[in-house]
Amino acid sequence: MPATVVTLIPGDGIGPDITQATLRILDAAGASVQWDTHVAGVAGVAAIGSPLPEATLESIRETKVALKGPLTTPIGVGFRSVNVALRKEFDLYANVRPARSLLPGGRYRDIDLVLIRENTEGLYVGVEHYIGMGDDPKAAAESVMIITRYGAERVVRFAFEYALRNGRRKVTLAHKANILKFTQGLFLEAGRNVAQEYAGKVAFEDMIVDATAMNLVLRPERFDLLVMENMFGDILSDLMAGLVGGLGLVPGGNIGKHTAIFEPVHGSAPDLTGKGIANPTAMLLAGCMMLDHIGQTGVADRIRQAVEGQIHSGESLTPDMGGTATTGQYADAVIRRLNG
Repeated sequence: MPATVVTLIPGDGIGPDITQATLRILDAAGASVQWDTHVAGVAGVAAIGSPLPEATLESIRETKVALKGPLTTPIGVGFRSVNVALRKEFDLYANVRPARSLLPGGRYRDIDLVLIRENTEGLYVGVEHYIGMGDDPKAAAESVMIITRYGAERVVRFAFEYALRNGRRKVTLAHKANILKFTQGLFLEAGRNVAQEYAGKVAFEDMIVDATAMNLVLRPERFDLLVMENMFGDILSDLMAGLVGGLGLVPGGNIGKHTAIFEPVHGSAPDLTGKGIANPTAMLLAGCMMLDHIGQTGVADRIRQAVEGQIHSGESLTPDMGGTATTGQYADAVIRRLNG
């Protein structure tokens, strides 16, 4: 098949190392991809003085799909977050975070969950300010949570459509409508309305978010696919990562109507930069999500099987997985499984 052009952003910190390992494995698996490489974050500032260069944005506009490593938001350059800026620029309204058991010997077994988080609204819109009182200009601080019916309906509909495409049996909507009756109440109302369209196809329940957190720890098997607003999804998706061994094993996708950006969900890990021991699994699995998105699911499945086999073997693993291998040695071992 002709190669699909994909924007590649290697990222900061450990990003270039885990990106190189990922590209080697994707190539060995036969992925048909042509990479258009650009910079962002600290690397963007170092290269051309901008954390989000126009050339990078233009590439994503052209390709409509990107694979990016972790980015560090530079201090004092006007961005709250480069990642948030990308989501806003391309209206990437649905954040998809699968969490699946890979590492043997953990507290939980057979975890296979997906969390879909609304990516553009809630408290993370950043509408906040100080309120002065007397001589104190920062006597109080106020943030505004913004929920729209449009935003709530489209992310819940995305969740149900994802469930249908991927054989998921139930959607759980987590909320705090018992306290935040207007904002969370609107999200819940919109979600229930959408759920009626899928009655008889996908089961639906809603649950208060703190009860959801407790049950994810006590009885994760009761869940399948979860959907929620921005901040709750940010928190509970990391909780789910903890169920399967940590952020180094979890990928993410940011999906919009026309554009998708895939990434590992961990940070740039400056403490590991240059040591050559970073775990590339999250980046690699993000690459598999990207391959699914562009219609190369067969290649993605081969890579997932090789990764799972390698991790279960207990050999040539990076230190965070209990081994002593370097990033490159782990990639070599996965490639051997692909070629075997």
